[in-house]
Amino acid sequence: MELMQATTICKALGDPNRLQIVQLLTEGEKCGCDLLEKLQIGQPTLSHHMKILCDCGLVTARKAAKWSYYSLDCDQWTAFRDFIDAIRCTCAVKEKSEGGCCCS
Repeated sequence: MELMQATTICKALGDPNRLQIVQLLTEGEKCGCDLLEKLQIGQPTLSHHMKILCDCGLVTARKAAKWSYYSLDCDQWTAFRDFIDAIRCTCAVKEKSEGGCCCS
């Protein structure tokens, strides 16, 4: 994953409503009407949040009749998780192995 893409994802996840949407979508695909009911927000606000989550690739949307259905994009989540997992604190590792912190 590219640094700018990870930055965009971090910004998208920086909003409590969007984090709550992600948590709800971990249960599986949800209709926009279900998200509206659980979040207790207006439709324009939901559309704004879903656009951000879809634009960064974390969420996919599909239309069926007049409804939109949303789900997590597992490939994008895996790539983002791998990016985050690759971040290591050398200070903590060095402190354990050498008995001191590299930052002091």
